[in-house]
Amino acid sequence: MWARKAGLQFVTGLCCLLVLLACPRAGAQEAAAATPKLVITILDGEGALNDIRARTAREPIVEVQDENHKPVAGAAVLFSLPSSGPGGAFANGAETLSTLTDEAGHAAATGLRPNGVQGSYDIHVTVHYQGATAQTTIHQKNVSGQSSSTTTEQVAHGLSMKSILIIVGAAAAAGAVGVVLATRGGSSTTITPGTPTVGAPTVAGGSLTIPLHGRHH
Repeated sequence: MWARKAGLQFVTGLCCLLVLLACPRAGAQEAAAATPKLVITILDGEGALNDIRARTAREPIVEVQDENHKPVAGAAVLFSLPSSGPGGAFANGAETLSTLTDEAGHAAATGLRPNGVQGSYDIHVTVHYQGATAQTTIHQKNVSGQSSSTTTEQVAHGLSMKSILIIVGAAAAAGAVGVVLATRGGSSTTITPGTPTVGAPTVAGGSLTIPLHGRHH
């Protein structure tokens, strides 16, 4: 009788031990299933060229979704700028900015301003939500507005000179055509075409005008 009772107690204790060992594993599986998977999409700011002379920059905007492509509201988003070299600062002068996603899952790094160093840099984005973490990188570049305007002026000057050469060439060709037509007319009269001259160019209403004058002999 005693041995039978002891056997029942042993079996009961063994069952309880197995249940206790199985509970943490089941709890871990439930916790893993409850942790959402986050997906970050860059909506704006990728590949932006920020003007260091005008102190203007494209503000990065990201969208956070779960594994079902539904927007995640209330997720914590951290934007981090480089501590040295090309980069910038946010409205408060800091190199990092923390914000929360709105109902659409969007978060923006407002107040971004480039520093005075030209070159490429990365903005690191880290998202935390209900134990889940996701990261991405936004690439931007600081450029000088002066170099951009100088290049534009050089191109415009080159186009203007090319236009002048084309007009002068056309005027010379027109004179040559006059000689050929007069020769083919079969008349004994010799016609000498006038010598075209090009006047000084003038600018009116944003258009380049070059007057042509013909002088007949």
